[in-house]
Amino acid sequence: MAKMKDFGQRMRFLTFSILLNSAANALTISTNLGSAVWTGSSVNLANWIHVPLGTTMFVYGVVITLMNQVLLGRFDRKRFVSNILYIIPFSYLVEWIGYFWNWVGVGKLNLTGRVIVDIIGLIGVAFAVSIYQRCNVIMHPNDDVAYILRFRFLHGSAVIAQWASYVPPVTIIILSYVFTGELNAIGFGTIWALVTQGIVMAWADYHVFPSLKHHVDV
Repeated sequence: MAKMKDFGQRMRFLTFSILLNSAANALTISTNLGSAVWTGSSVNLANWIHVPLGTTMFVYGVVITLMNQVLLGRFDRKRFVSNILYIIPFSYLVEWIGYFWNWVGVGKLNLTGRVIVDIIGLIGVAFAVSIYQRCNVIMHPNDDVAYILRFRFLHGSAVIAQWASYVPPVTIIILSYVFTGELNAIGFGTIWALVTQGIVMAWADYHVFPSLKHHVDV
């Protein structure tokens, strides 16, 4: 009975975190001041290959899902399915919620307003990742990279794991710029995320819904 109650709690937190993560990522894109590193790389990849953002994020997620299996050193069917189940709603929610933020005029705010909104969005992303990493029911493959690195290789350090996990998206951003000569959704917010996201996540682990504990499986 206790296990069912715990699982029900985790599912409720998971649903909330997916919505928060999607809305917060879409918000940072709408400010055009820089998104979280993975999101920014998705936007630039979509621009490079001329594919809608939602579809690009989905395919990108599948590739990272396969990379996670390599990091684990074995095929984990549960984790593979988990990653795919997360990216299906998330990828398209980011695109669709982005239309809403654009409609309400987020991109037309003055610079100060967009900076504040961008920071709020990035904090929301970090909070969402902290919540669903602790739930560990299904997880976005991008954040699962950091999770696997954190608990398998880096002795639980959220900060170092987050920085290490940025190698693939930063590579995509650089290649996109080389081939298109453009950078989108990269700027102030991206630097902010690089410096602070792991720190904010570590803080959120203990202060945002502190009753929700890590369910570690690596």
